[in-house]
Amino acid sequence: MNREEDRTTRYQEGSLTLPGTVMLGTGVMIGAGIFALTGQMAQMTGVLFPLAFLAAAVIVSFSAYSYIKISNAYPSAGGIGMYLHKAYGNRLPTAFNALLMYFSMVIAQSFLARTFGSYTMQLFGGDDSGRMVPILGVALILAAFLINLLGNRMIQGVASFIGILKIGGILIFGLVGVWIADSISVDFSEPGEAGTLGNFLGATALGILAFKGFTTITNSGSEVIDPKRNVGRAIVISIAACVVIYTLVGFAVASNLSLAEIIETQDYSLAAAARPALGEYGVWFTVAIAMMATAGGILASVFAVSRMLAMLTEMKLVPHRHFGMPGSIQKHTLVYTVVLGLILTAFFDLSRIAALGIVFYLIMDIAIHWGVLRYLRKDIKANTWVPTIAILLDLLALGGFVWVKLNTDPFVIGVAVVTMIVLAVSEQIFLKRSPESAQAKQEESHAHRHH
Repeated sequence: MNREEDRTTRYQEGSLTLPGTVMLGTGVMIGAGIFALTGQMAQMTGVLFPLAFLAAAVIVSFSAYSYIKISNAYPSAGGIGMYLHKAYGNRLPTAFNALLMYFSMVIAQSFLARTFGSYTMQLFGGDDSGRMVPILGVALILAAFLINLLGNRMIQGVASFIGILKIGGILIFGLVGVWIADSISVDFSEPGEAGTLGNFLGATALGILAFKGFTTITNSGSEVIDPKRNVGRAIVISIAACVVIYTLVGFAVASNLSLAEIIETQDYSLAAAARPALGEYGVWFTVAIAMMATAGGILASVFAVSRMLAMLTEMKLVPHRHFGMPGSIQKHTLVYTVVLGLILTAFFDLSRIAALGIVFYLIMDIAIHWGVLRYLRKDIKANTWVPTIAILLDLLALGGFVWVKLNTDPFVIGVAVVTMIVLAVSEQIFLKRSPESAQAKQEESHAHRHH
């Protein structure tokens, strides 16, 4: 069979080292989280936003348990798509939730791309026209697409290099910001109306976006050297590193800007916080880190997301059209992922992109934990109480977030609900018409009866 006709996915087992895997995970986490979410979280919950980051870390720590247990039992380059398949088989819950994860990851790319644009424009005095931020974001996604065509080693090399520079730079920003600030104390005593429980839960949900990059590690599954040991290790190291970095940066921003200033500059609050502390040089330094962080994040994310969609395509859970393109399925899914990211980047603003991402992600996360409790608990030797707490915490955060958005921006919740209905209905129709799915469904129900 020549290369033109080969439609299979191509994975390179053992091509990612433990440090490389950690860099991929933190690359996505730090890129998405700290640069644009700080201001949005402050807008929701006032001065309590550093605590919301810590609350998000607690929720993600409970969530990570299920992912680590499943990835230890079934390391797979399809990651979450494969985990859902292990729990629910070739049925609607697998396809629907895997697509929610896919969309939440594409949304994260757009979030990163617009953040890149917002920070870059600070070098030129801002973006009054509102046109340059999406244009720069689109250019960054296209650059990530070209690097992704060059293969794993190139991606790992670039992501690791950017990751080291970025984490070092953010640590310097946090330490210097706290050092220079008049006082590190953040006044938690009068949070005002923004400090209500619903608002705090909503900000915590946004904070989860800053950590959810750890799922990128699970998508790299069998490509990691010694995956049964290293996938879990990489997840734990990535979350721990991010907790330290986010806490430090949260206090640095809160110590150098008033709450009103943080909210006003919410799309580029770290650059704004650098100005009083370090002057224009500080702004340039922060913008440089932000540009590296978001670029590295997109690179790692495009890498992982296209793999996941390729896996779903191979499992006959989503329809696939070649549109006359040559090459493997993975190349095609890379193109679809990039096109979707470009559309979102061009037409949605940061807070709406983040809102869609968190709703989709939390619903998928609940489905993973339920799958562990209902179907996989004995196979992967999981405790019952950890996924149960993870579900309750996810529901709390999701409930708080939806409540806040219904009061401030109901349109975005409407878009999320309509998108999920369209996804569910179209997937149901596709699965009913797909002969592979019908056959697999019979085998699946037979297997579950004998489970």
